[in-house]
Amino acid sequence: MMSQISNALSDFFFEYETPRQVLVRNRRVGVVCRLIQLGVLAYIIGWVFIYEKGYQSTDTAVSSVFTKMKGVGYTNIEGRERVWDVADYVFPPQGDSSFVVMTNYIITEGQKMGKCPELQGKHNCSSHADCEGGSFKRTGHGQMTGVCLNATKTCEVLAWCPVEDDVKIPDPPMLMSAVNYTLFIKNSVTFPLFGVSRSNLVENIDNAYISKCLYDPTDAPLCPIFRLGDIVKLSGFKFETIARVGGAIGIVVDWTCNLDVDVKHCIPKYTFHGLYGNAAETDQARASVGYNFRYAKHYLEDKEQKRTLLKVFGIRFDIIVQSLARKFDIIPTLTAIGSGVGIFGVATVVCDLVLLYLLPKREFYKNMKFKYTDSHVQPDSESLGIETSTYYTFEANARQVQGTGQSNDPDSEACSTETEVCKK
Repeated sequence: MMSQISNALSDFFFEYETPRQVLVRNRRVGVVCRLIQLGVLAYIIGWVFIYEKGYQSTDTAVSSVFTKMKGVGYTNIEGRERVWDVADYVFPPQGDSSFVVMTNYIITEGQKMGKCPELQGKHNCSSHADCEGGSFKRTGHGQMTGVCLNATKTCEVLAWCPVEDDVKIPDPPMLMSAVNYTLFIKNSVTFPLFGVSRSNLVENIDNAYISKCLYDPTDAPLCPIFRLGDIVKLSGFKFETIARVGGAIGIVVDWTCNLDVDVKHCIPKYTFHGLYGNAAETDQARASVGYNFRYAKHYLEDKEQKRTLLKVFGIRFDIIVQSLARKFDIIPTLTAIGSGVGIFGVATVVCDLVLLYLLPKREFYKNMKFKYTDSHVQPDSESLGIETSTYYTFEANARQVQGTGQSNDPDSEACSTETEVCKK
């Protein structure tokens, strides 16, 4: 028993098993095999290593964005001149990565809480029964009092009076001067995995350069100051169209960096995208065009609370930071190489299928590839009362003594080619 255990352990630790291989000389199968291997090699080198850079590890950035608008607008409505500065036309004013620049508006001044007629078309009536007291209409301006006003044929409402009339949108836009406003973007990114921090104020961008530069995709691609008219144009829209009813534009700051080279080459790239509608659309009947919201300024006049209501049409800017840094790492490199080597096995599988199932001599190749053995006990061994393996050992020794060492193995060297005939 101990000897059997010792032999088993010895076989386990000191023996090596290798798979059996059959060399097949067939031009068609050989060409197919090499073409598949060439395709796999091209995939590994071209796609995995060159395009996808599978030899590098990746990291995304932790980012912060700070913005500042500059510019002055001017309006003259019925002889009333007004100058609009940053505090008037930017919402919110904190310099966030998402903000709105007002380009058009409808103003309703001197509103106070009271009872007044609803706007025409909001809730028309012919009698008091059409105006249910205490109820609201979703598109209305206040709570109905139950009174139908004969003068306007609309329901009376408790609301901020006079109610806003926003049916007619000013055209051309009130603040067309916004085309020359400028936007300053300050963006900082950190790649924690690699311990690298960068800012869009890269090398050679100082106060003197910022004071005179203006972004241009060709001449000044790193300037952090953008003219609003240029942003809208680069996003594919016309400023006159988007300024009238408002819209949304995304400014993408792309940090795609290869940290295997000098870090000074890690610089941002700016792209601009219209985030609503289609610049080529001309259908004026489509629903919910543009972007707008309401903003009220409250004040006291003769101890009575009043407000000025602005329906603001503007361009919403969303600054989106995309980042991906890469650097050489031995772990993904070995993983990519290992997976590529494994894919080489596809050639073997395909060629085996061709040999065993498609070629005319498939039975011959099958006999060469597979060795069949009987699982039952041989009669000779049964009659001798010994194990099969011991019986075959005795038989081999006897053949060696008698000089009859001719092998019965169908896969012997004499039968290893198609042209030779096995002799019995």
